[in-house]
Amino acid sequence: MMPKFSTLVELLQYRIVHQPDQIVYHFLKDGLEVSETLTYRELDQQAKQIATHLRAIPPLPSDRHLGQAPRALLLYSPGLDFIVAFFACLYAGMVAVPTYPLRRKQRLSRISKIIQNAQPTVILSQQAILSTFQSQWQSQWQLQWQDNPQLSSLHWLATDQIAAHTVIAAHTVYDNKSNGPNIPSFPSVADTLDAIAPDHLACLQYTSGSTGTPKGVMLSHANFLHNCHLIQQAFEDTPESIGVSWLPQYHDMGLTGGLLQPLYVGCQMMLMPPTVLIHHPIRWLKTISRYRATTSGGPNFAYDWCIQKIKPEQLKSIDLSSWTLAFSGAEPVQPDTIDQFAKKFAPCGFQRQSFFPCYGMAESTLLVTGGSRQKPPIVYSLDSYALEKGDATVIDPRTSRARRLVSCGHPRLGHHVIVVDPTTLKHCPQGQVGEIWVAGDSVALGYWNEPEQTRATFHAYTTDTREGPFLRTGDLGLWLDHELVITGRLKDLLIIRGQNYYPQDIEQTVARAHQGLRVNAGAAFTIKAEGGDRLVVVQEIERFYLNHLDTQALVQSIKRNLWSDHGLLVYSIVFVKPGSIPRTSSGKIRRYTCQQQFVEGTLTVVNDWCQNPQHRQQFRSLQRDLAALLTQIKQSRSQATS
Repeated sequence: MMPKFSTLVELLQYRIVHQPDQIVYHFLKDGLEVSETLTYRELDQQAKQIATHLRAIPPLPSDRHLGQAPRALLLYSPGLDFIVAFFACLYAGMVAVPTYPLRRKQRLSRISKIIQNAQPTVILSQQAILSTFQSQWQSQWQLQWQDNPQLSSLHWLATDQIAAHTVIAAHTVYDNKSNGPNIPSFPSVADTLDAIAPDHLACLQYTSGSTGTPKGVMLSHANFLHNCHLIQQAFEDTPESIGVSWLPQYHDMGLTGGLLQPLYVGCQMMLMPPTVLIHHPIRWLKTISRYRATTSGGPNFAYDWCIQKIKPEQLKSIDLSSWTLAFSGAEPVQPDTIDQFAKKFAPCGFQRQSFFPCYGMAESTLLVTGGSRQKPPIVYSLDSYALEKGDATVIDPRTSRARRLVSCGHPRLGHHVIVVDPTTLKHCPQGQVGEIWVAGDSVALGYWNEPEQTRATFHAYTTDTREGPFLRTGDLGLWLDHELVITGRLKDLLIIRGQNYYPQDIEQTVARAHQGLRVNAGAAFTIKAEGGDRLVVVQEIERFYLNHLDTQALVQSIKRNLWSDHGLLVYSIVFVKPGSIPRTSSGKIRRYTCQQQFVEGTLTVVNDWCQNPQHRQQFRSLQRDLAALLTQIKQSRSQATS
């Protein structure tokens, strides 16, 4: 029986003693061949080497004054350097702050927000990325950088150059072998390891944020270990299990599920970049087949992508019979996706009962609830009209009013999950929709430097029983037969003429109107128009159909379906290019951002329709005026900065 660990560092030390030369990570850079591997011993040695350099970096005066552990921003392209840097931070007593790899200039703004909130002392990355990041940052925010003493004193550490003793600190290349500035003698990391406690921060996990403002979720060593134990219980993984992960390493599912979980279980993990799934989804399944993987998964869109993009002739040599746990989470699990994926890949040995729908979030480290291994997913057919009123009524799935929802299972390992009326804060009875609240050892400590949001989100109490504190998830759901069923997001809920509507229902109705409309690639929201809240739907078109759709006939079909299924009149329908609807890093539709783009006129429109053509012209004129105003504001700010 595996012992109980108090910190992630203690966990790795255990693996070094008992299986030092076992390979834990295999990285397939192209999704085909293994390009690098890492044993427990190598992970330990490389992490300690980097930690020695980190220990030489003085903490910020504010951190020293408040007694806070310094933060280190991790800015890595996909690969094994990231997990080494993560443990180097833990060895050095620092808090790891994973973030996006730098690929597009748009991400520089997000990274700057994270830096301003986290106030790291050092940025860790590869040499090439650091050089690009430095030049982009200094050219775009030079004044801000120079004026802020905490930013101007940022240290830069190129971990892939550690062997050459190369450190970039405060914009200067420091090299121990050169005649440049000397690096202080490095203290040992041994004393740091003994001082690490379970409640010490291990990581700030920045959420995607549907409003564009990332928040740093404070996760302790105890949080990670509890959730890894919970996942191991739910998945029933063993040291003989083999995992495959294409998930982003900076995301909660990729970090906890893809990197820390194999370390906890003592099994092997095959890793590949997320771009492999996007460009070559067949390689995900080929890797599962080739290495006889038992555990893999991702958000619902990954399964949809395989359904859409993998051709029948590509399946001849694929054997998925070893894949006994296909987890699906991070976004709503669609029953149609489960059915279609199971049907398409059944000839390859994939079984429908391998699907494992689950529910979780960064604020609970990762997993909250999950189903039962090797049991078919439970799908409920509920009356959509009753759901809009907050009640669950099981009806015949063949009726037009039926909404099929997948159960996300039940909590484990001491997690306490309740459903609460978001207005009265009282417990909801079985079968009534409310907000999902969570308590347990996986729940994070709060948001970094956000005391008010921490109190509002992590310190909720019920008014009828005074239970608490709970994490308010912002998700809507209900209990049926002791199974948790997710119905939507509280902030995404549409209220039209006093009636509640789930945007996911509307989006699915729209996508079913024609095969040329991309599944799970639409956004429904409301705008203020004609004295009330009016429905707008934005829908992506498959690339092949961009020039082959009769949009007038399609608009009429969508209008009919929305009226017959929901009793709704749509105000505007916008068709956009594939891949243009904004999403979070985990693939969730960012409806608020899409609404902003609609109002600002920045959507990549293929064609559109409005209930009142005159209003459409007026709205477009307003969009042009707003765009011009925004340009003027940006120019004014730029001139002021100069």
